[in-house]
Amino acid sequence: MLNVITGVFKMEKTFKTVASSRTSIAELMQPSHSNFGGKIHGGYMLNLMDQIAFACAAKHSKHYCVTASVDTVNFLQPIEIGEIVTLKASINYVGNTSMVVGIRVEAENIKTGMIKHCNSSYFTMVAKDDSGKSAQVPGLILNSEEEVKRFLKAIKRNKTKRNRHIEFNSQDFVLENYMNELADYNIKIDL
Repeated sequence: MLNVITGVFKMEKTFKTVASSRTSIAELMQPSHSNFGGKIHGGYMLNLMDQIAFACAAKHSKHYCVTASVDTVNFLQPIEIGEIVTLKASINYVGNTSMVVGIRVEAENIKTGMIKHCNSSYFTMVAKDDSGKSAQVPGLILNSEEEVKRFLKAIKRNKTKRNRHIEFNSQDFVLENYMNELADYNIKIDL
């Protein structure tokens, strides 16, 4: 929608609910998806997670989206051949052109009906316009305390990442300042 403000056209900001772009997929895990240990390969799961992150972000933004980063991939439980895996994704955070998609992976044993939480992750996706430039994304309407907590956790992860980058990529970095922190780790420093 366009508004005329003192002769200048301005795009009115749009907002969408988390629920409007919530996405899920389910797939039967087959032997071709397994690693040498007979469990579902982590790389295969990351591929599925990237697909659902794209679908969720594209649904929210109405643009083609690319993966900018993947944070906190926690493989909690192995996934077995023959289990049905369900991936659930929702937008946890939006910036101007980026979105953080939270993903939860569950596996269901089809014989027992037991469901286990196998994986959680956060994918940062960036919306792109037809010329490949970053595109504005709709704002996010938060309808529950859980959605607000997820948004706040994404802000904290972003700040932590930014601070870590500043701390370790600074020209002021002095290795000797960190030697005491490294003393209790299973390493030998041989510079």
